[in-house]
Amino acid sequence: AAEQEGTFLLIDEPEVSLHPHAQRALMRHLRSLDSQAIVATHSSNLLDRADPRTILRLKRSGGAVTAVSPATLTDDEARRLARHTSPQTAEAFFARAVILVEGPSDQYALEALADRRGRNLDADGISVVPIGGAHTIGAYLSLLGPNGFDLPVGGLCDLAEEPVFAAALRRAGHVINSRADMEQLGFFVCDTDVEDELIRAIGTADVVQLIDTAGDLGAFQALQQQPSYRTASLDDQVGAFVRGRKIKYAPLLVDALDLARVPAPLDGVLNGV
Repeated sequence: AAEQEGTFLLIDEPEVSLHPHAQRALMRHLRSLDSQAIVATHSSNLLDRADPRTILRLKRSGGAVTAVSPATLTDDEARRLARHTSPQTAEAFFARAVILVEGPSDQYALEALADRRGRNLDADGISVVPIGGAHTIGAYLSLLGPNGFDLPVGGLCDLAEEPVFAAALRRAGHVINSRADMEQLGFFVCDTDVEDELIRAIGTADVVQLIDTAGDLGAFQALQQQPSYRTASLDDQVGAFVRGRKIKYAPLLVDALDLARVPAPLDGVLNGV
């Protein structure tokens, strides 16, 4: 009956009592029907790989409730976002505010810092979203910003990607003439990246001790003997080693950090949401 012409299929919270795989299988089946399905949900699993233009978010403002949708996304932006959406990134559709970061190590560092400060990002409704590289920032701004789900959005990027973030903010309608303009909007730049900021804040010698404590001193010493690093400074050797294992070391560096010496970009992006 659901496939008869003109049929609407209305489903309220189909995720109830379904494990994640079953939720995604259900949505795949619903998308295959030759009918219009309207689903009310609180599950990011149901939105995995969904075309974001098909999603409506209910927003309360004062006493009124309105529906917002990223209808201005281009076909290419929507296709790329849908291809790379995961249940984790789809949490942003339910968030009160979003921090966009380039990759998962940046996410882990910010979440670890929030934990150390006793801040519950989940209770605050804040999602830290790894966007898979700086060049997707424009699509995410279209998805989540004023022309999309109209959420407060901040971000963190490496020094090399500052021009990419600045250009995307300009395309989104913001006046960006300096880094200070980006920071006013909640977007901060690391020098040169999150790992470098944390290493400098902790101190190179203490990071070497951290590497030893983590059981990686032998691997680090092997890197020091490689021809490309044999004559490099200890700072460069430590930076290269940590970046090669940044998923592991991002939260470990934050755990070792003196909270009185939190790097300004990390401090700024967390305080901005």
